[in-house]
Amino acid sequence: MGNFNKVLLLGNLTRDPEVKYSANGNAFAQFGIATNRNWTDRETGEKQEETCFVDAKAFGRTAEIAGEYLQKGSPVFIEGRLSQYSWEDEQGLKRSKHSVVIESLQLLPRLRQAVSDEEMPVEDGKGHEQLPDEPADDIPF
Repeated sequence: MGNFNKVLLLGNLTRDPEVKYSANGNAFAQFGIATNRNWTDRETGEKQEETCFVDAKAFGRTAEIAGEYLQKGSPVFIEGRLSQYSWEDEQGLKRSKHSVVIESLQLLPRLRQAVSDEEMPVEDGKGHEQLPDEPADDIPF
């Protein structure tokens, strides 16, 4: 039976990409991605949220693009594979960590953040805009 190692993640960067170059000039970038899972608890009806933090690595031109265009909070879609790194800590204990090695990266547009939801104009149903804190003169109920 064959093996399959593929990861698809859509999330936001948890820190700015850290780009370094090897002695022969190859780029290498590391950054974190947070993904959220939302659901409603069937028993209580309460909305639940779980955040998963994943370390990601990019190489070559992909690493350079990440360093040029991404920053903490940037939305991104990555495709890659899981990789495990093992080491021995100061006490001699074996440690390991998984990360995603990026094979494809898509930059995504940020949501408009210039105006907060409270400041967004609201249409009153007649084609007129009014700010949310203004009282509505003609409430239909």
